[in-house]
Amino acid sequence: MPTTETRRLNPYAMAGIILAVVALAILAIRMFTRDVVEIKATPVTHQNLLSSLSTNGRVEPVEPFQAHAQAPGVVAKIDVQVGQKVKKGDLLLKMEDADAVSRLATANASLSSAQATLHDIQQGGTQEERLSMAADLSRAQQQKDQAEKSLAALRQLQQKGAASASEVAAAEQRLQTANASLQSVQQRQTQRYSATDRSKVTAQLNDARASVAAAQNTYGNANIRSPLAGTVYSIPVTTYDFVNTGESLMDVADLNRIQVRAYFDEPEIGKLAVGQAVKITWDAKPDATWHGHISRAPSTIIVYGTRNVGECIITVDDAQGDLLPNTNVVVTVTVSQRFNVQSIPREALHTEGTNDYVYRVVQGKLVRTPVQVGVQNLNRVEIISGLTEKDTVALNATSNRDLSNGLAVKIVE
Repeated sequence: MPTTETRRLNPYAMAGIILAVVALAILAIRMFTRDVVEIKATPVTHQNLLSSLSTNGRVEPVEPFQAHAQAPGVVAKIDVQVGQKVKKGDLLLKMEDADAVSRLATANASLSSAQATLHDIQQGGTQEERLSMAADLSRAQQQKDQAEKSLAALRQLQQKGAASASEVAAAEQRLQTANASLQSVQQRQTQRYSATDRSKVTAQLNDARASVAAAQNTYGNANIRSPLAGTVYSIPVTTYDFVNTGESLMDVADLNRIQVRAYFDEPEIGKLAVGQAVKITWDAKPDATWHGHISRAPSTIIVYGTRNVGECIITVDDAQGDLLPNTNVVVTVTVSQRFNVQSIPREALHTEGTNDYVYRVVQGKLVRTPVQVGVQNLNRVEIISGLTEKDTVALNATSNRDLSNGLAVKIVE
């Protein structure tokens, strides 16, 4: 009878078979699970989108009054204090004014002298000169009248043979002399001053008036009064301080009328326009917010430190004296706003060249979908076309896996 020989498997072969089975099992598991990627996703919704720009700005009054020293001197008295409200015309500060009083008195004396000189010219001289001139005129008139009478008498005597021709000629000569003297006095009375004399005195009068105005201004600046109703917000000097010409003495402004001077980087200024709404915040009052609008948009580019910027003036609409001048604030300009528009988070939007697209989640797979976008802000972007409210778009994978068209996905919270 034939013998059946049972063969045992080689241990090495058995180990190889086991490893192969395990490898196939792992491969099978990976085949079933490798394309299912966990992602975060969001539905397409309708929201209000605001697009804004932010930068720093400095607060300043719309119509500030800053008192300056018009001449070197000593601060004699300060009549107000910081934070005090003043009315137009209220005395703010007094400087030592002895020199100002002296200069004003000298200027007034010069003006009075020039006015008197012009008056004398217009009247034909001083009162004494006019009286003397009148006496000279009366005397010359009398001499003429007497010469005429003497000539007439001699002519009658000559007709009777009682006077010679030489005596008549001498009388005629005396009359001519008297007429010349009278004419000379009359000319001196009516034409004593020339046009050049009048112009010279008029110029002196104008100069004297200017000197008085300057002296009055200096005297007035020695007693500084507020030209407007407002609040004293800065007094950089104290009583008895010596100040030089041009040094700042006091600042006054209506703190209900303030503005912010802000600088925006060059790429942003094309979005700014007059009338755009502005929100203003100040770190010193974190719970407070002020509102305003752009009253002057940038008109040119300037160098500000290391930046190329456009200067923008923002009028504060609701200031009530609680936003102090010279403080640094943050301004946020709303450059555009859309209400109830279809939008998605910005992280869901992808761009390739000039084309925008998103990945829709459709039956557990990603579908690359072109979209047309509109307004964007820091968080969301408007979708004009390409999506509906029923769509869900992928944000990102929970792992480092890149999203791609056709990728099998699972949405997780």
